[in-house]
Amino acid sequence: MTQVSVAVVLALVMALIGIVFVCFQLRRVLAYNAGNDAMQAIAVAIQEGAAAFLNREYRILSIFVIAVALVIAVFLQIQTAASFLLGAVASASAGYLGMYIAVRANVRTAEAARHSLHQGLRVAFGSGAVMGMSVVSFSLLGMTGLYLLFSDDPACLTYITGFGFGASSIALFARVGGGIYTKAADVGADLVGKVEKGIPEDDPRNPAVIADNVGDNVGDVAGMGADLFESYSGSIIAAATLGFALTDRLDTALVALPFLIAAIGVIGSLLGFSVVVFSNIGENTDLHMLLRVLRSSVWASSVAVLGLSLLVIRHEHIPMNYWYVILVGLIAGNAIAYVTEYYTSYTEKPTQSIAAVCETGAATTIIQGLAVGMMSTVFPVLIVAAAILASIWLGYNADGSMAAGLYAVALSAVGMLSTLGITLATDAYGPVADNAGGIAEMCHLPVEVRQRTDALDSLGNTTAATGKGFAIGSAVLTALALMAAYVTAAKVEHLNLLDPTMLPGILIGAMMPYLFSAMTMMAVGKAARAIVLEVRRQFKEIPGLMEGTARPDYKACVGISTKGALREMILPGTLAVVVPLLVGFVLGKEALAGLLMGTTASGFLLAVMMANAGGAWDNAKKYIETGQYGGKGSDAHKAAVVGDTIGDPFKDTSGPSLNILIKLMSIVSLVFASAFGSGWLNFYGT
Repeated sequence: MTQVSVAVVLALVMALIGIVFVCFQLRRVLAYNAGNDAMQAIAVAIQEGAAAFLNREYRILSIFVIAVALVIAVFLQIQTAASFLLGAVASASAGYLGMYIAVRANVRTAEAARHSLHQGLRVAFGSGAVMGMSVVSFSLLGMTGLYLLFSDDPACLTYITGFGFGASSIALFARVGGGIYTKAADVGADLVGKVEKGIPEDDPRNPAVIADNVGDNVGDVAGMGADLFESYSGSIIAAATLGFALTDRLDTALVALPFLIAAIGVIGSLLGFSVVVFSNIGENTDLHMLLRVLRSSVWASSVAVLGLSLLVIRHEHIPMNYWYVILVGLIAGNAIAYVTEYYTSYTEKPTQSIAAVCETGAATTIIQGLAVGMMSTVFPVLIVAAAILASIWLGYNADGSMAAGLYAVALSAVGMLSTLGITLATDAYGPVADNAGGIAEMCHLPVEVRQRTDALDSLGNTTAATGKGFAIGSAVLTALALMAAYVTAAKVEHLNLLDPTMLPGILIGAMMPYLFSAMTMMAVGKAARAIVLEVRRQFKEIPGLMEGTARPDYKACVGISTKGALREMILPGTLAVVVPLLVGFVLGKEALAGLLMGTTASGFLLAVMMANAGGAWDNAKKYIETGQYGGKGSDAHKAAVVGDTIGDPFKDTSGPSLNILIKLMSIVSLVFASAFGSGWLNFYGT
């Protein structure tokens, strides 16, 4: 067997071990007590709503996936089309499995919280572990299987690129559709329930409460999982492709290294899970201590990856500079997560500053939140810029070529995402804790249960915010690596701003994130308006609803959110695929490179600003709900709720969707790179 084949087989074995771990976690979580009949009835309603949405979404996506696969088979290669189909199925399966366990772990977390905070954390985090390890294992299993199938073909990595394209397609629609669903329900429930009626969050009298709980799962579990599935796959594909371009050989250590790092990451993630499971969490554990436990799990995983990577690199006689590149990626990922946590946690000054201005009304709340979001872009940009410069310098000094520098950037992204199994688990557990709190509220469980689920939920909000920061940071490095792979595959010999089509390409690319965000924001607003009108109608027309003697029609709001999300996700998702193809064929391959540059730079800044502003608005509201500035029901709280409703589509729909936009446009360009020429508008007549 060649060096690469051995590495791929090792990665395949680790993927299978990851799947065994997923099966074990599934059985362990489902073995916990699901609570009383009232709790189970609410859980079943959430399960049915989530399954109905995802089934309808996947039916629509299957039409798109089959159509694109036919286009690829006709105009490119049938092997790439098959890989595309496999990538789409693997991404959808990981997302579905993560959502399946999340909507069953929520009620079990609420029941476990009756006994202790630690027990509640173990159940919720066990659910997140299923999502995290499913994404890593399914991705590795798909790519390694394809490599072993096509390893005798020199175009092997070109075919596997189709796998990343399939994953990207599912990711964008899952993120956009799930994001529209969850935030339409959330905004509608908050505006009528909290602001107009003055009832608590997750109050069973609110007709939109079940839709809100469903949305947490389809958006923040299935959507986030699909997002990072695509980043993880794309980073490995880009690094392997650039390693092949650097040496012009498939059987080289540089092609093997990304697969080896991914395999090592599975081991590191398993170690991280054990840190959380065996941690000592008492009833008096505060938010800082809970955060420390989850941080320790990620750090332990990172240290394991670094140590094992060092052994592999020394054994394979790979230049040590590439180990430093992996270190750069891990440091950058953790640094972005720390900065995001600082700007979004209510224990820190930026979010507290938003809470303070809530006393003067909604307008100052919005102004301060936007300012905090804009300010929060500075350090992530500097961190990613430093990571890129360090990676290029290390790669150049390892090989003496610019191509080695670009390979190093891709390897840095692999390093950043190597601990994805544990990193995604700390994110995906949040919606489970949020749902558990809702079930505790609706079933009138003892006050200490709600206090425990609130503690887990507050932790989940912070880890979700850091997860979004991590996602966009990794997206930028992955997109840059894919862009470099595109330039190599398309044989773009020079990139000159003075070329007639280059600057228009950059400007169109910079415009795309704003157009995309506008469309998704308006989609949330449109669907939320329908929810608001429905909730108002039910409060007006159902006698005894406000008094709690009548049951609301939950299914009506679930149906409105489902139809609105599925209808509105089509156009933004289609644009992400069509625009790169139009620019590539009409303006040429150089203009398309400019488009990718513009989209990556613009999308990075906008995504960070929106995600962090939204997270800060959300936690400013939660800070006031702890009793600050008058607490729940005060004028400051009402202003904070308005800020939170604006921040909802920022942080959970438009912002996260931009991660996928910049990666999808890059991988579409890479898949069709060989088809682009000088463009139909050729100013030089060549």
